[in-house]
Amino acid sequence: MVQRKERLVSLDVFRGISIAGMILVNNPGSWSHVYPPLEHAEWHGWTPTDLIFPFFLFIVGVAMTYSFGKMFEKGIPKSEIYKRVFKRSALLFGIGLFMAIFPVVRFDPLRLYDFSSMRIMGVLQRIALCYLFASIIYLEFRKVRAQVFWMIGLVAGYWLVMTTIPVPGHGAGDLSREGNLAAYIDQLVMADHLWKPGWDPEGLLSTIPAIGTTLLGLLTGKLLRSQQSDKDKVIQMFLYGNLGLVAGLIIDLWFPINKGLWTSSYVLFTGGFALHFLAICYWFVDMKGYRKWTKPFEVYGLNALAVFVLSTLVAKLMYVIPIYTSSGQTTIKELIYDNLFLPIADPVNASLMFAICYILFWLWIMWIFYKRKIFIKI
Repeated sequence: MVQRKERLVSLDVFRGISIAGMILVNNPGSWSHVYPPLEHAEWHGWTPTDLIFPFFLFIVGVAMTYSFGKMFEKGIPKSEIYKRVFKRSALLFGIGLFMAIFPVVRFDPLRLYDFSSMRIMGVLQRIALCYLFASIIYLEFRKVRAQVFWMIGLVAGYWLVMTTIPVPGHGAGDLSREGNLAAYIDQLVMADHLWKPGWDPEGLLSTIPAIGTTLLGLLTGKLLRSQQSDKDKVIQMFLYGNLGLVAGLIIDLWFPINKGLWTSSYVLFTGGFALHFLAICYWFVDMKGYRKWTKPFEVYGLNALAVFVLSTLVAKLMYVIPIYTSSGQTTIKELIYDNLFLPIADPVNASLMFAICYILFWLWIMWIFYKRKIFIKI
């Protein structure tokens, strides 16, 4: 009988690579000078940057099977598990709201935060909702077949409603930024509390297929916790990954791959990539033990929430804290970028160098956390 691993180092590495990628694409030295692969697709289509968020939701799903499995093995009643699930979801959502309004005081007593336009949804808010509903599905429908049906139902149902329900002034099946059903519902429910006027890439309706992404991770986690051999697990992850990639590309012909809408083709296509990526990490790290290169990513992966929140808040402060120089007012970020990076490289490379240095700075901070055994979990 194969011994089941209860700690996937490869999952920590995968998580760490993903969070490093998120910091890289979120923190260029200048948004006017960014290499195309480090930007999101304008609308339909995809870039490597568009893989990062679904990777996170996939990882959440994988991790759920391990955490819930341990709870069940300890005999923790379902009611207590639900309490933990709702508490964690509320905390994640609350942290996301705090990040949306931070800093409340914009270093100008006459310019406080305008709560009338506060964004309600966001990255952590979507993770919170996907974790909550995927947890309910996991706890109430324990059989793999039922969970597969839920995943297919959410993805197919979203495709159906997005292409058949008409939007006033646009009709049915309009997938433009302004005329799609998801944007229309977000405007009705959240009005001015959106990322940009008229739409939000982490909106309400598009969270439904994102739950499907989380369920893909959950099903992968159940495979990894099974009694099958490691070789069989890797083979199946590659096979299912290929199936997801091909299915996503086929569906793309009718329902285009689109991160902003989190289309059904996007769920399957990015899920296929996630399966391949985890299979590679699992083979190298957990099966073959090639770990000399993994420590930086483990350090990031073990404190993913902390580094995401802290790096985002500090980046915001660097944008809003005014610095007064002989040539006028600037910001901390502009001061660093203009004086340390622009003099040594052309703008696009200077912008990339800034982002890489920001990653290394937070790696140093998280390494201190790691050495002192500080791991922030909720």
